[in-house]
Amino acid sequence: LAVGSKILAQIRHEEVLIVLSQVLADLVRGEFQQLQNKTDSSERFQLYLAKTFNKTASLIAYSAKANALLSSTHSKTPEEAAAHAEAAYSYGRNVGIAFQLVDDLLDFVASSEQLGKPAAADLKLGLATAPVLFATKKFPELEEMIARRFKNAGDVEKAFELVLQSDGLDQTRNLAREHCDSALGAIEILSESKYKWALASLTDSVINRLK
Repeated sequence: LAVGSKILAQIRHEEVLIVLSQVLADLVRGEFQQLQNKTDSSERFQLYLAKTFNKTASLIAYSAKANALLSSTHSKTPEEAAAHAEAAYSYGRNVGIAFQLVDDLLDFVASSEQLGKPAAADLKLGLATAPVLFATKKFPELEEMIARRFKNAGDVEKAFELVLQSDGLDQTRNLAREHCDSALGAIEILSESKYKWALASLTDSVINRLK
């Protein structure tokens, strides 16, 4: 953070400094959100998405926006610059959320070696991610496990099996695809170039990780 703050100060671009400062605020907010546990299922999913943005997507979204601001300083009208900055933010936000959704999905289907962490790591931490939240529609008994953060003996193993028996993984994958489609839509205003192609290709890489 100290090195990052020094580099930001050297850029001498006030708007970029403000934009990237938001990342740290969001990260702290996301950590507090992770400690919360809503009882209402719809509120729980909204909290999950908000936490996902703050802990993962915020860095990507605001970094993309900052780059757009820096690149448009001398080459675009103020209106064009603002439109491109918001497009970059939307792209980064959607890619970031999709990335985390896929990460949460892989927690159930990838091996420990592939993922770089133990399988069901989130369940063991007491966290209910998208696959679990979607699975509650078919298996309401998951609600009680979520409420007690999978603390009882056998909760983690049972929840893991119920998720695999539900369509929670498919729904998570579909939601990730929707966010990638939104990311692609956000950059339609950019002129055709190898850089735009690279951004578009990144969405495919997010969806198809570890295939």
